[in-house]
Amino acid sequence: MPAFVYRITKYDPADRDGHGCYIGGEDATSDHGPVEAAYLDAVAAFAQDTGVERLEIREPGILGLVHLGWEPAIDGYGLAGLFPPDLRGFHDGAEVTVPVGLELVRGMLRDAGAWCRLAVEDKFTVQVGWDQYVYVTSDRTCERAVARTRDLGLFPERLEASPYDTDLDGADVQRPADEDFWARLRWSVAVRRAALLEEGYLHNASRWHRLTEGNIDAVRARLVPRAQLTVWPDLSSDVSGVLASLPEQGPVEVVWEDEEGTICSAIVDECGYEDLTARVTGARAAMALSLALGERHPLFTAVLPDSDGVLRARWRTEPTPSDRDWAFLKTLRPGQICTGTVSEIARFGVTFVDIGGFTAMINVPQLSWRHVNHPSDVVSVGQEISAEILDVDLVRERVSLSLKSLQEDPMRQFVQRVGQVTSGVVTKLAPIGAFVRIEDREDGLEGLVHRTELSEGHIDRPEDVVQVGDSVTVKILDVDLRRRRIALSRLPAIVPGES
Repeated sequence: MPAFVYRITKYDPADRDGHGCYIGGEDATSDHGPVEAAYLDAVAAFAQDTGVERLEIREPGILGLVHLGWEPAIDGYGLAGLFPPDLRGFHDGAEVTVPVGLELVRGMLRDAGAWCRLAVEDKFTVQVGWDQYVYVTSDRTCERAVARTRDLGLFPERLEASPYDTDLDGADVQRPADEDFWARLRWSVAVRRAALLEEGYLHNASRWHRLTEGNIDAVRARLVPRAQLTVWPDLSSDVSGVLASLPEQGPVEVVWEDEEGTICSAIVDECGYEDLTARVTGARAAMALSLALGERHPLFTAVLPDSDGVLRARWRTEPTPSDRDWAFLKTLRPGQICTGTVSEIARFGVTFVDIGGFTAMINVPQLSWRHVNHPSDVVSVGQEISAEILDVDLVRERVSLSLKSLQEDPMRQFVQRVGQVTSGVVTKLAPIGAFVRIEDREDGLEGLVHRTELSEGHIDRPEDVVQVGDSVTVKILDVDLRRRRIALSRLPAIVPGES
C-alpha cells in the first residue's frame, strides 16, 4: 500500500489551539478563486510526481442525507459539463483524466453536491474532506509536489494515515452479485418471495426495478457497474392501504409503480403526505419503507463484481439474515464433518440440526443404514451429533446432512459372505417372493428370496411355501450396495425336514 500521506490545507498550523483545532480567520468554504486554484495546482503536482495520467472514481455519491460542508448545493451536483444529466459515467470504477479529476476536486471544494475518492490502486489517492482539507496519498515521497504546494501558499503536512482510509478489517463479507446470486434471485422471484430490485448506483441515489421471471436478464444488462443491489418483496396492490399505514411522523421512503409501469420513489415526512397521495393516485402498487436502519428488512443484498469476477466496490450494508446465511454457507463443502444440535424433529420426518446458527436438515434415509420407523428412534431434540455435509444449496439456502455416513454400513459385511449359507426369519410376503431378516436383531438387514428361488418346483404364491415368522435357511446370492439389495435363495439350502 502507498506509504506517503499528506494533508493539504490553507490553514497555518500556527493558528491551532492545544487540541489541534483551527482558531484562525480563514473561511472554511471555497473562495472560488486563487486559493481554490492553488488547491487544484497542488493536487496536479502530486499526480505528476506520482506519474499518473488517469484516475479512477471510487465510492461516488451525491447530496442526500449527508453534506460535507456549508455551501448550498448547486443544480447538477457540480457535475454539469463533466457527465450527462443522468450521471452516466459517474460510478465506482469509472476512469477519468487528471483534468476531469481536478474538476471533480473543484466541485468537492465548493460543496456542490457530489463527492468521491479519486485513486490509482495502490499508487495514488486524493480525497476532499471537511472544511477544505485535502488528503493526498502516494507511493512516492513527491518532494517536488510538496515544495510546489508550499510555494502556492498552502500547508502540506505529512500524516501516518488519511482519516478517510476505509478499514475493512473485521467487516462482514459483502456478497457478490455472481451467478449464485442471480440463481438465488431467479428462484426467489419464481416462488414469489421477491420481486423488487433496488439498484444503488451512487451513495444516496438508487433506481428500482420490478422483476418478473421474464425480465431479469434485461434488468441485469442495464445495471450500472459495481452497483449495490438490494432485493425486496413485491409491492402491494393495496395502494390505499399502504398510504393509510404511513407513520404519524416521517421520514419514510415510498416506492410505487405508476399507471405506465414506471417505478418511482420518494422520501417524505408527514408534511409531504398530501402531495405524495396526489402523486400516487392511480398507481398499480406501492410499499412504504422506514428509513431507520433497524426497521428496513430487505431479503438479501449484493454488489456487482467486475467482469473478471473480482468484487472491488466497497459498499457495506447491514447484512440481512440471508446475507449472513450466505457467508456461512460459503465456508461449507460437501464431505465436511460438522457438529450441531438437533433442534426439531418435524412431523413429516425431517430432522433439523443447528450447525452454528444455521439450520441444516437430515432426511430419514440419511439417519441410519438400517430401517427407521421415525427419526426419534435415532436422535432426540437437544442431542449433539456429528454428521457429514452431503450438499450445500446456495440457491435455496439449504444444507443436507448425513448421520449414517459416519457409521459403518452393516451391509458391507455380507459382501464377503456371498455364496455362504445362513439362517433367517421371514418378515414379509409379496407377490415377487419372501423377505427374510438375516441379522438377529429387530432392525436387522433383510434380503429377498425371489419366488423362483423359494422352491424347486413351480409355485403360484410364496405363502404356499413359507409363512411370516418361519425360520428358514438361505444362501446369499448377491449384495448390491448401490441399490441396497440382498438376493437370497432357498434352493441349494433346503435341508431335510424343512418344508
